Amino acid sequence: MTTETPKQKTNKELKEVVILFAGDSGDGIQLTGTQFTNTNALFGNDISTFPNYPAEIRAPAGTIAGVSGFQVNFGSVNIYTAGDQCDVLVVMNAAALKASLLNLKQNGIIIANTSGFEPKNLELAKYPKGVNPLKDGSLEGHTVHEIDITKLTRACLDNSSGLGVKEVDRSKNMFVLGFILWMYNRSMEPSLNYLKEQFKKRPELIETNTKVLKAGYNYGETTETFTTRYEVKAAPMPKGTYRSIMGNQATAIGLIAAARKSGLSLYYGTYPITPASDILHELAKHKNFGVKTFQAEDEIAAICSSIGASFGGSLAVTGSSGPGIALKGEAIGLAVMLEIPLIIINVQRGGPSTGLPTKTEQADLLQAMYGRNGECPVIVLAASSPSDCFTMAYEACRLSLQHMTPVMLLTDGYIANGAEPWRFPKASEFADIKVSFATPSLKGEDKGNSSLQGGGQLPEKYLPYLRDEKLSRPWAIPGTKGLEHRVGGIEKEHETGNISYDPDNHEFMVRMRQAKVDKVADYVPEQKIDNGKEKGKILVLGWGSTYGSIKTAVIDCIAKGIDVSHAHVKYMNPLPKNLGSILKNFDKVLMPEMNNGQFSKIIRDKFLIDAIGFDKIKGAPFTAGELSKKIEELNK
Repeated sequence: MTTETPKQKTNKELKEVVILFAGDSGDGIQLTGTQFTNTNALFGNDISTFPNYPAEIRAPAGTIAGVSGFQVNFGSVNIYTAGDQCDVLVVMNAAALKASLLNLKQNGIIIANTSGFEPKNLELAKYPKGVNPLKDGSLEGHTVHEIDITKLTRACLDNSSGLGVKEVDRSKNMFVLGFILWMYNRSMEPSLNYLKEQFKKRPELIETNTKVLKAGYNYGETTETFTTRYEVKAAPMPKGTYRSIMGNQATAIGLIAAARKSGLSLYYGTYPITPASDILHELAKHKNFGVKTFQAEDEIAAICSSIGASFGGSLAVTGSSGPGIALKGEAIGLAVMLEIPLIIINVQRGGPSTGLPTKTEQADLLQAMYGRNGECPVIVLAASSPSDCFTMAYEACRLSLQHMTPVMLLTDGYIANGAEPWRFPKASEFADIKVSFATPSLKGEDKGNSSLQGGGQLPEKYLPYLRDEKLSRPWAIPGTKGLEHRVGGIEKEHETGNISYDPDNHEFMVRMRQAKVDKVADYVPEQKIDNGKEKGKILVLGWGSTYGSIKTAVIDCIAKGIDVSHAHVKYMNPLPKNLGSILKNFDKVLMPEMNNGQFSKIIRDKFLIDAIGFDKIKGAPFTAGELSKKIEELNK
């Protein structure tokens, strides 16, 4: 009798890996991806993620419509996107394979749960009768590892858990997580700590999930099917304390930081809507910072409560997505008319109407700019990445408070749900946010009003619409004796704030409100070139979440010798003062957008240049490959 020598496990070092987890919406795919991401972030990798949720709330199990995906790109190099295609595809059933196979690189690795490829699963995924992609040779060119994850999970628990079959099967995502942690030489400790915290009130679930997690890890260690483990070293990132952060979390923390810096209490009035709801969930965790959250009965009530909070002297915020912003439109106009600080967060998704609730798009820029009745200007900002949501949320608060006007912050589903490493900033790194309220003794002069009257003489009566050098009016707390003034949505008389139907006054006030927003350009940074030269052949001009894809594509094209640069706009209204001069320094301006060319319309209108639109409206972000190809075409 002879015995075979066990195959030796070998380690292979990689600089960057993209893994796509895919399965039914009930398979725990998002949790698996998030835990693997957090582990890599703690290890020191640079990361970027793309969670992809089913559009239907309860799509039939096993169908294409019910597939949930989570893609993570991690590496020892700088990472800017979640990756164009994945190196490893983990699928829990046939539908997940069918929906995701095009996203797998040639010669990629497939890890398939064979229990998800039974005849019923194949039928639900609409494979032809008798066809099983794991058996028919259609996956040649890929390395396929078949693991009966469901069976192994059940065998691991072996009826000892006291849980039913359905509850046991819910643990199979922990088997996948354990195996992938083994495959990439990652510790189980962060995931074990998560389970202890998540299920601290249900110790039986801690025991069950821990057992399955370790079983998945040990399966990789003991099976001879997998002979290679992979090593992805830490990335050379600036020193500091990091955490993995999603865009909605970063937005919430940015709002809290602004409230602390300004000395104001934070109020968030909202109505739940995908993909903005997690901002409410995150803020509700931080009542220790004096945060007040209110889930209203509808979008109108939500913003009106925030207007009331602002009128009362709070840092007031409301948040939604495109359909909710439409409902808030008249109330945004009221805030503009009252000239009070208000932050409106729009986490964009595909539209129109209900559109694509769980899919990303940049479809609301024109809505943010013009989507209200009358001449109703607001400051508009756009975040470019998950961690940048913190920066721009803070900046939205700063500008709104110092210029006494509403600010709309645009993010979208991609960066709201995506994650990346975020270095904790120090409070000293934040711009100051100075807030001063009108007082009876100064009667509004504390905001520079007396200078507009030609001297230091105080008015006999409080004038709520006298303006300072920023053209902003004083902020008077209601109930303060001597500072009584009118509020409402009917046109205001200059200085007094009384109701006025005078046509000359109306035109004056319309132009004044526009001039106040335009003047904000004096208080924001000038536009910079992100990559490339200050002058050249091609400029790729982007905004919002296209940042990572554009940056990756431009770096790649520069390495190929192409004369291309990249500028990314965060201040959408008003635009940076020097943007026009930058655009004139390039022969061609390429503008990629996840919409039908909204920003390119604005740029053409304002600067009269022949901007080249490159639009994608598929509910998915640009890939770097798509952009590189377009740049190369323009370079010919």
